[in-house]
Amino acid sequence: MATADRQATALALAHALSAAERGLAVIPLSRTKLPALRSPHRDEPAPDGPPCHGACGRPGHGVYDATTDPGRVRALFAAAPWATGYGIACGLPPYHLIGVDLDTKSGTDSATALRELAARHLFTIPETVVVHTPSGGRHLWLTGPPDTVVPNSAGRLAPGIDIRGAGGYLVGPGSRTDHGVYTVAPGTAQLPPAPCPPALLRLLVPPPRPRHPVPTAPGDQGHGLIHFVLSAHEGQRNTRLFWAACRAYESGLGPALADTLTEAARTTGLPEHEARATIASAARMTGHQGP
Repeated sequence: MATADRQATALALAHALSAAERGLAVIPLSRTKLPALRSPHRDEPAPDGPPCHGACGRPGHGVYDATTDPGRVRALFAAAPWATGYGIACGLPPYHLIGVDLDTKSGTDSATALRELAARHLFTIPETVVVHTPSGGRHLWLTGPPDTVVPNSAGRLAPGIDIRGAGGYLVGPGSRTDHGVYTVAPGTAQLPPAPCPPALLRLLVPPPRPRHPVPTAPGDQGHGLIHFVLSAHEGQRNTRLFWAACRAYESGLGPALADTLTEAARTTGLPEHEARATIASAARMTGHQGP
């Protein structure tokens, strides 16, 4: 192994051990940002039941190997001497980490999209750990409540905004990849991950399905979405309308349902101008023109 690679591995291990001391569960990563250890089951027939998540006792189960135990961290890196980075598992105690990945690829302006979401849903991003990526993006570290499972998503909130939640991981600062090094933004290294604003958390967690959804009949394909908006309670009307409008535009029904969704939102007590602004925002977020 080249001296530079050995140095990168030693540095990654040091950073990983430091993160583990803070209660962040880690795994070794390769230069491609993927878990450094391959699955021990890769040559085995597909299991009849659920896949193994580490019950076999061997390493190579991706984020399910993540640990805060320093001895275990060292063992994982010893098994992957080519690792040059480390991943931090999201969704685990004590932080229940949520990563907001603001990407810059494909010309997306994810920072502006996040500001628009914050203005629309009346939340602000608190001071928290910020990690700069080699491509010019940013990872914002937030914490979630222990009884809430935040799923991973890519571009669901807006183009260029990916979410790392339960079962996902963030590339840790100090990691070296094929494209460069991940670094902590100045002034944020000593900050604890800040709690996720409740309004943002509601956007990250898929809303519950109506207990008694109205069947969708041919020619009335938006009935379920309308019912979803009509069943909203105070405090969730805007969020439900935004979610329903996004689904409508994604399925090609947005223009046809815009007025009906507006009327449904008005029925729940949302002012018409606010309802139309929310629907227009959903249209933009899904890459469509407004109603």
